[in-house]
Amino acid sequence: MLDAHNVVKRFGGLLAIDRASIRVEAGQIVALIGPNGAGKTTLFSTVSGFYRPDAGTVRFDGRDITGLPPHRICRLGMVRTFQITQPFSRLSVIENIMVGIYNHARNRRQAEAEARGIAESVGMGAMLHVRSTELTVAARKRLELARALGTRPRLLLLDEVMAGLTPTEIVEIIGIIKGIRDGGVTVLLIEHVMQAVMSLADHVYVLSEGRLIAQGAPRQVTRDPVVIEAYLGKSAAQAMEVHAHA
Repeated sequence: MLDAHNVVKRFGGLLAIDRASIRVEAGQIVALIGPNGAGKTTLFSTVSGFYRPDAGTVRFDGRDITGLPPHRICRLGMVRTFQITQPFSRLSVIENIMVGIYNHARNRRQAEAEARGIAESVGMGAMLHVRSTELTVAARKRLELARALGTRPRLLLLDEVMAGLTPTEIVEIIGIIKGIRDGGVTVLLIEHVMQAVMSLADHVYVLSEGRLIAQGAPRQVTRDPVVIEAYLGKSAAQAMEVHAHA
């Protein structure tokens, strides 16, 4: 579904992404992990059209989308969320969700009905008329998901959707993401919460200093000495191994 090949992104003299290649098959949940500053969000932004790559290609469903603007990529079926949520502050939950739905809805009635269904799917059915400024961090994260789902994506890019959440909230979001995938949406996510990565991902890519240093199944990657050294640390890797056998 998504094939980014040898992507390069520079900011002046800084090489942020150095020939990174990732592939996401339809129906998968794929994780992109790595230390802070590794270039994960930059790679997301480049793949989804917010940055134009300096080299390399991005293909979506076999179509070359390299350099296309985000709104055109969105209409093709790929949409991303942002780590820092920025809903429309004057709008309610349902109105925020409806904004993306108007991309394909015939009228307000259809948009509102679809928005209600999406809100229910992310656990916000009781918050439809709450203004976004009144939401908790966890609720704003759910709204970010809902807004993206309103565009009817086939590939959803999630940028640290679990950052700042409690353990209970993380478990709830994991369930929601599984439901999204089961509903036919492929998922590529950036995540530091390794519990979520181990629970969700079919395949993991590890980025460090702009370069991919490992890829594979979650348990394979977390045992890789290079990944342990660059990102996880021995104690975290051991804890995940214990959890996996629990």
